Parts: sequence; structure tokens; C-alpha cells
Amino acid sequence: MNGRLIMAILSTMLEEAALVAVVLIGLPELDINIPLAGLIALMVAWSTASVFTYRMGSRALRRKPMAGIEAIIGSKGKVVSPLAPEGLIRVSDELWRAKSTGSRVDVGEEVIVLERDGGRLIVTPGQR
Repeated sequence: MNGRLIMAILSTMLEEAALVAVVLIGLPELDINIPLAGLIALMVAWSTASVFTYRMGSRALRRKPMAGIEAIIGSKGKVVSPLAPEGLIRVSDELWRAKSTGSRVDVGEEVIVLERDGGRLIVTPGQR
């Protein structure tokens, strides 16, 4: 098991213990009594919500970054002005100055971003 899963299980157990304490100790002090079936239903609902948020959070943490230069490296783009060897490309609706590693690349052709050099992207022609 990884550390995040262990922490999620421990925190859920602590939350469940706090819920039991509130329902069995705190609410009766206020003359509010919840039957055992109600407590069980609350605990099942809380556990279900915890599992759901853990799974969604884990999925989000495994996802490739969507912002910044990390998201651009390896992305595909379209040439807007010919790369001979420099020109403009469009990647994810953004215009970038680019330099081709190969020969001339014409407008409309696909390129793949290899790296960033300052404010310019280094690209290679995509598959034809």
C-alpha cells in the first residue's frame, strides 16, 4: 500500500470515530437521539463519500499536467506560418514561435514539440 492510501484509510477511520462520538455522546446531550440504524446509514454514506473523493483525487494526481510548459512538451501542433526553419505554430489554441529540427514544414502540417528554448519551441515534423 502506498502512503496516500494509508493516510486516507486512517483519516476516514478518525472521521467515522468522530461521527460516532457526536451521535452517541454529543447529540443526546441536546436531547437529540438518532437510532442505531441511522448511525449506520450515516457511516456508510460517509465512507462512500470518502472512497469517492479518494478515487477522484488519485485520478487527478496521476493525470498529466495541463498547464505550463510541461503540458506542451510532447504535444502536437499545427504550423501557422512555414517553419523554414523558424515560424509560428498553434498548440492548444496558443500561438508559439517555433524552430524545426528538420527541413521546411509547410502551413497546416502537424509537428511534435520536443523542447523549449526560451520563448521558442523546438519541434519535429509529425507523421505524414
